[in-house]
Amino acid sequence: MSEVNKQDIKAIVFELNNEEYAIPVQQVGSIERMQHITRVPQTEDFIIGVINLRGVVTPIIDLRKRFSIEKTEFTNSTRIIIVYINNMEVGFVVDAAYDVIDIPENAIEPAPEVIGTVDVDYIEGVAKIDSRLLMLLNIEKVLSSQEVDHLQSVEG
Repeated sequence: MSEVNKQDIKAIVFELNNEEYAIPVQQVGSIERMQHITRVPQTEDFIIGVINLRGVVTPIIDLRKRFSIEKTEFTNSTRIIIVYINNMEVGFVVDAAYDVIDIPENAIEPAPEVIGTVDVDYIEGVAKIDSRLLMLLNIEKVLSSQEVDHLQSVEG
């Protein structure tokens, strides 16, 4: 086994609508099981509420709603991935989160104009690893600066 190249990206792989996505591990705080989410009025419909995670009120975003993917029931494999956006913790609800992998930098290609059901603006690039195709999520683009400001007021 070759040693890890300094250009490799260590990423958490998660599933949404039978497609695989990846987020760099340095942007991820933790992966949590589904738990009670308290609804917050007057927020975007994809912001499904907040959780109290170890004493921190954390806004939760349903990535299916954000990406206009058909909603499904939460299952035992549904997870909340806690990510850091602009010095704030935000939870992304995903269908499953299952492994950490090293993505060689040379395996990453720019995102094509059309990728499945997800708007290409949210995608940093696409990595081809063996028979897998991973879409690298740009978490900063998942929320606009106005949405982040609004969430910070919810969080506060």
